[in-house]
Amino acid sequence: MSYILETRDLTQVYGAGTPFERTALDHVNIQVEKGEILGVIGHTGSGKSTLIQHFNGLLKPTSGEVLLSGHSIWDAKGKCDRKTRFAVGLVFQYPEYQLFEETIAKDIAFGPQNMGLSATEVEKRVREAMDFVGLDPALANHSPFALSGGQKRRVAIAGVIAMRPQVLILDEPTAGLDPAGRDEILAQIQDYHARSGATILIVSHSMEDIARMADRLLVMNRAHVMLCGTPREVFAHADEIARAGLDIPEITKVIRELNRRGIELDPSIYTVEDAVRAIRAYKEGK
Repeated sequence: MSYILETRDLTQVYGAGTPFERTALDHVNIQVEKGEILGVIGHTGSGKSTLIQHFNGLLKPTSGEVLLSGHSIWDAKGKCDRKTRFAVGLVFQYPEYQLFEETIAKDIAFGPQNMGLSATEVEKRVREAMDFVGLDPALANHSPFALSGGQKRRVAIAGVIAMRPQVLILDEPTAGLDPAGRDEILAQIQDYHARSGATILIVSHSMEDIARMADRLLVMNRAHVMLCGTPREVFAHADEIARAGLDIPEITKVIRELNRRGIELDPSIYTVEDAVRAIRAYKEGK
């Protein structure tokens, strides 16, 4: 099988040869399938943020390889292919702090303009990106700094979407938002995925946020891949995840407690809907 993204023994060492030497990634091997939503989870310092910066060449590996569609993103001279930066779009945490243009349209247009596209194509992509993230077209000539926090984040995400990346990576896209804002952003990401078919990676420290929408979860711990699989496969290791200091969905905690009390249910359940069905089946089977 060919993968859209792949790492082979990817290693990143910061401060090599100094008293501050730290290994952020240690021989990491992962494969990302085209068109999937992959949730990347881990506590602070687990290596997840370092990992995603390798996918579009922001960091050069200490050793190992990063492949995009089967080809290394670094050439023989040690340079990252410029096309990689457009093919893999990265939205950093709190991206609204990176807004700088006087209007929303100009901010979103910055990436496509740097791709050398015509003015007509850039304008088309700005409109398309605003639609994807649910921004009213009437706001195009308004200042992005007059928007709410959630709207600013949409503008920042639209600026990356406008480049039509094959892979969209979002680092903690719901950080700092209230529950309503968080749900809106996640819904917009799901809608964008359904309409574009792009591969999406979502980085989070919270499994609750992304377990429902991810096809697979990648759990990072201490510079290594701890677990990788479907949400059900990952949450079957709930005890191991908890020992690593990571949280699990509240409903999974409830199921684990019921199991401890003698009510045997599937310990990998991670949604309320599945829990309701399992409890009903248990009661009917008694």
